[in-house]
Amino acid sequence: MANDKDFVVAGAVEVGKDTKVTLGSITSSDIDLATGNYFADTLAADATYTISNAGDVQAFQLEVTGGGSGYGLSDAVFDNVTASISQVGDERGLAFSSDGTKFYVLEGNSPQSIFEYTLSTAWDLSTSSYSGNSFNISSQETQPTGVTFKTDGTKMYITGYTGDDVNEYSLSTAWNVSSASFVTNFSVSSQTTFTGDLFFKPDGLTFYICGASDLYQYTLSSAWDISTASYASKTVAISERDGLHFKNDGTEFFASGSGTDAVYKYTMTTAWDISTASYSNVSFSLASQDTVPKGLVFKDDGTKMYVTGVVGTDVNQYTTLGPATLTWPSSIEWAGGIAPSAPATGETDVYTLVTDDGGTSYVGVKTADNLS
Repeated sequence: MANDKDFVVAGAVEVGKDTKVTLGSITSSDIDLATGNYFADTLAADATYTISNAGDVQAFQLEVTGGGSGYGLSDAVFDNVTASISQVGDERGLAFSSDGTKFYVLEGNSPQSIFEYTLSTAWDLSTSSYSGNSFNISSQETQPTGVTFKTDGTKMYITGYTGDDVNEYSLSTAWNVSSASFVTNFSVSSQTTFTGDLFFKPDGLTFYICGASDLYQYTLSSAWDISTASYASKTVAISERDGLHFKNDGTEFFASGSGTDAVYKYTMTTAWDISTASYSNVSFSLASQDTVPKGLVFKDDGTKMYVTGVVGTDVNQYTTLGPATLTWPSSIEWAGGIAPSAPATGETDVYTLVTDDGGTSYVGVKTADNLS
């Protein structure tokens, strides 16, 4: 927008004058100017703003309060909350039900089984108890490493060192492992003979397997049916193989390893495509809680992380809430030439934006900083 044009700003807030403020709405980070001239947003996740329906609007104000964003590994904090799993002596894989009211732990030694636990408050390990349900998997795998479930809880998948394969089970009662029965398996021995944890994409058409020093990607022509699986010829080198979890939008994944006592974050330039992955140089040490970490799971919104390991018969809970970020439209020319970053968590900033060309371009100024 040219800076040498004259403006007549309609409805702007002016100190000492009567103001007509109409609260507008923001939907999915879109600022709809047809709904008002003052907008307020509290960041619950990273946001990319857009501006629509400028019409005759020449100025509006946006109030933004900083908040937290999930999967903040660099900001992780141990909650001093654990769940006792005394039924398990050699903890391996870890999985949660989709609603966070159940979790499951693999026993690596005899009896090679999966044990089920319930939580009276979803995702809160302090409310956990053993459900009494378990399932022996020794007929398929004597050195189990990883476990995951179909999103509706009607199928279960287990990996291990003995078979170098993925074993599929059907559950006649969703999320109840005592109702499981073996269906079939899929060999990954052509890619790795040291099979670690696994993770399924939520649509059931892609899964990932940790090998000795690489992560491998597989596709399924029929969702959740591993008899239709094939190697996607995509891989990335990683040094961790015991715990694996992907961010819910597929742009990041996290891996833990018993040899490194930590969780590591990788980013992908193409979602769910590990051939585009690289290490982010972000990690979090688990050594104060467990020096041999195994299973790794994040809450569905990424605000909690759960880790189990060989040291101690428990699951450890962490908060992984990092500061949310802001991305502004490129059509805004900011005073000073630099787009403002998101306010710190709990702080509120106000921005005034002006246009004289129907919303093709804007001039933006931060007009209030860190309001209480």
